[in-house]
Amino acid sequence: MTERRLHLNAFLMNTGHHEASWRLPESDPYAHVELGHYVHLARIAERGTFDSLFLADGPQLWGNLAQRPAGALEPLTLLTALATATEHIGLIATASTSYNSPYNLARKFASLDIISGGRAGWNIVTTAGAEAARNFGLDAEPAHAERYARAAEFLDVALKLWDSWEDDAIVADKAAGVWGDDTRVHPARHKGRYFSVEGPLNVPRTPQGYPLLVQAGSSEDGKEFAARYAEAVFTAQQTIEDAQAFYADLKSRTTAAGRDPGHIKVLPGIVPVIGSTETEALAAEQVLEDHIVYAHGVGRLEALLQLPSGTLELDAELPSDLPPESVIEGAKSRYTLVVELARRERLTVRQLIGRLGGGRGHLTFAGTPEQVADAIEQWFTHGAADGFNIMPAVLPSGLDAFVDHVVPLLRARGLLREEYGPRQTLRERYGLPRPANQYVTAAAPALARV
Repeated sequence: MTERRLHLNAFLMNTGHHEASWRLPESDPYAHVELGHYVHLARIAERGTFDSLFLADGPQLWGNLAQRPAGALEPLTLLTALATATEHIGLIATASTSYNSPYNLARKFASLDIISGGRAGWNIVTTAGAEAARNFGLDAEPAHAERYARAAEFLDVALKLWDSWEDDAIVADKAAGVWGDDTRVHPARHKGRYFSVEGPLNVPRTPQGYPLLVQAGSSEDGKEFAARYAEAVFTAQQTIEDAQAFYADLKSRTTAAGRDPGHIKVLPGIVPVIGSTETEALAAEQVLEDHIVYAHGVGRLEALLQLPSGTLELDAELPSDLPPESVIEGAKSRYTLVVELARRERLTVRQLIGRLGGGRGHLTFAGTPEQVADAIEQWFTHGAADGFNIMPAVLPSGLDAFVDHVVPLLRARGLLREEYGPRQTLRERYGLPRPANQYVTAAAPALARV
């Protein structure tokens, strides 16, 4: 039996996940649109033998320009550039099923997978928020359940397109003058509620068969979607008990969906602030909190909680009459996490904004390398995680600190690889099989070609 090892993903966000990171003397406020910044970060993560790196994205301008660096390079374009600057690390991009078409997106991810030698991953999002909807001619965002229904059909179409070429469709017989076998290329011929796509894809089947499928929603709809499709799940929990409950629930749902629960990896987010002593780490965390502009946080929190502007008071707790989760059509799981955090710890709005400033609801942890490694090991060995989404508060220094000081401890404990070894696809890094082509497995006479 193969020894279980941690999966580490580097979640890269401009100058760092803390909203005030750009204000530190060391930070470059223009880094979010500089290729060299991301190349540097990718190579740090690769030095730490991370499985993958990840870029978030959305088809709208997030927040306001006063708060933090805004705007982002399109992730598939950026990851294509990073594919040429790295050798081993997986490359995961966020893309929306609400505001894309299956054919174009399937082609883009197939191209990235081929260019990178099988290192592409897709973080599948349904995109909440009226701002994005208005960028695509809609007056309001579609309902939560509607977005997930569209996402399910989107995935079904994409899978058909990625499988539309059999692995041996390219014959390349120069003597016979035959480049490819048309009988091994299959139109999708999909007609459904949301999409009508003829196919086939105009890109051959990729090294991985199709990209690693990642999902990040923790609502009921999100968990059902993940159980059906996802191979890695990025999630946010504040306590090990909540993480254990989520982990067990998702594995159970995956089994109920007829899949191997070992084929879905759960990666909670952690925002580590590392110091040589605990006092030093806490002081660094306090410096970041001291740079928060609370007026920005109040507006953002009111928007998340769907409250009128001016409702929240900084030194009071959240109102007792918040809208129930059932009426929230945006980020349901994030809404629940934030409200539960505030209620459980009886935080004032000011304290809550401080807690959210580091990781928007993900676990923030200030401590020594040993304390960070202990927390990671505890969650990993006690049924709360298969790995972690590492979200440095400040970049690049936070990622450097994690790789230089925490990674050696995880290796010494036998939790993380010492080196990459032979070239592998991203699926192989995550211990996942290459998916069979649905058109080949569906046809008995073709089974001999598998």
